[in-house]
Amino acid sequence: MADENQLTTEQRLRIIEAKLAIYELIAAHPPSADSGLAEYTASVYMEDGVFNRGEGLDGAKGVDAIAAFILRPAHEEAINSGLAHFTGLPLIDLRGDKAIVTSYLQLLQLDKQGEPREMANHGTSTGYRIHRVVINRWELECHDGRWKIRSRTLLPVDGSPAPRQLLARGLSDVLNATYPKPFTITE
Repeated sequence: MADENQLTTEQRLRIIEAKLAIYELIAAHPPSADSGLAEYTASVYMEDGVFNRGEGLDGAKGVDAIAAFILRPAHEEAINSGLAHFTGLPLIDLRGDKAIVTSYLQLLQLDKQGEPREMANHGTSTGYRIHRVVINRWELECHDGRWKIRSRTLLPVDGSPAPRQLLARGLSDVLNATYPKPFTITE
């Protein structure tokens, strides 16, 4: 009789495949935002998706409004000034066909006023500055084998309790995951 705390090979493979697809979804955000590719953004959000940037910054509801976000002239100006989104490896709480993802995101900008510095074999640059660091909470759903964003909340790491609570919530979610942990890789 199989141990009820042991996952089958098929179950483990499904978890790996789901997490890999989610990693790819989260990893695609920076290139899509930094290229202004609204078609990609529209393809990964649910029709009634929500983009919440926290207090002080506007957000969007609905896939069309979210995709239009990166077509704004101000976003194009940011891209042209050397905008680079840089994401950390996400923490994934997989819940069947739903997932909660917690991650960091840095917004980097070319420092045009910086002192030019040369790096061997890499040319000269004025460098970059970290404009902002945020905590992301992505709520995802899988439909027809494809992961999409139901909602995304991002909060600046500004010393206030809210981003810390968002991080703690993500860790707590993973600790309380529904599939058996730890599991061993045995047949």
